[in-house]
Amino acid sequence: MSGREYGPGEADLAWCHEAVQGVSRTFALTVDVLEEPMASQICVGYLLCRVADTVEDAGHIPPEAQSDVLRTYRQAIDPDEDTDIAEFRAAVDEWLPAERDDDWTVVAEAPTIAATFEELDPEAQAAIVPPVLEMVDGMAMFVDRHATEGGLRIDDRDELEQYCYYAAGTVGNLITNLLTRGDLDEERATRLRETAEEFGLLLQLVNVSKDVYDDYTEENNVYLPAEWLEAEGVEQERVVHPENRESSARVVGRTADYARSFLDDAQAYLETMPLSNGNTMEAWTVPYLLAVGTLREIGSRPEDALTETGVKVSRQEVFAVMSAASEVGRDSLAELRQTIARTPFHRAVGSAD
Repeated sequence: MSGREYGPGEADLAWCHEAVQGVSRTFALTVDVLEEPMASQICVGYLLCRVADTVEDAGHIPPEAQSDVLRTYRQAIDPDEDTDIAEFRAAVDEWLPAERDDDWTVVAEAPTIAATFEELDPEAQAAIVPPVLEMVDGMAMFVDRHATEGGLRIDDRDELEQYCYYAAGTVGNLITNLLTRGDLDEERATRLRETAEEFGLLLQLVNVSKDVYDDYTEENNVYLPAEWLEAEGVEQERVVHPENRESSARVVGRTADYARSFLDDAQAYLETMPLSNGNTMEAWTVPYLLAVGTLREIGSRPEDALTETGVKVSRQEVFAVMSAASEVGRDSLAELRQTIARTPFHRAVGSAD
């Protein structure tokens, strides 16, 4: 990030940690159980990604303006460019909602995030920047590709995987860049790099499967592939229409099955990661096991992804998973996964007691 002037932004690490709590419950759980310096590095890196993600999801910004704002942001993040983060803040200003939710507050405070990022150690900055740049490039490309459609309309499985890579596989690479610093044998580092994208793809595909209604009604995006919907006789524009509930639910189930194909590699990623520089097994086990639980819920009620009801694991199960994850070792991860895939974890724990 070139330039020293950040407009209204001053480094504020405490604010960044608070901001994560508002924009992602799952990622907040992760940051909360990391130790320093990893906790702050992951927190700030995630917020840099979240700025781009919110702009890309914004249905009220015309596509041409959307891609221009994303490219200005990319230039502000790139240390080889002369663009200042204040230029991004000025470019996005007219698109900031009058009443800002947590996501748009993060966008408005991009200068604060950038200034806080500048205070991370140089090695951490070098690990974070390339995946963020790749994410922003990918999001701008998708906005351009679907500019005439008023929102994203994924065509087929290959495009779905490509989108999920830019949205979350890049985050997996960011995490891995931070984890593979220092004294790590090459075989282990290679194993991490080979499974990092799959860890991100799993989590994003679970979101795609469970959030169909919100994605369409709030952001005008349809991530269920047109090819899969057409096979069921459903048009993307009518994906959540009640008359298509049963047919669309089959596509939700198909997307969830695709997500399940990444479970083994995601588990291998967790079993390989080093516990150094403040990293903890618990931090990444929680989102992984909650993804397993969410896939179980989708499997039993795929139609809920198409209505306001939505699909999610219960608060009781979240707490039970968090409690178990604090004590989980690499050897017990497979057993926990099998248990949660069968039944809500708090019930399994209760019956065992």
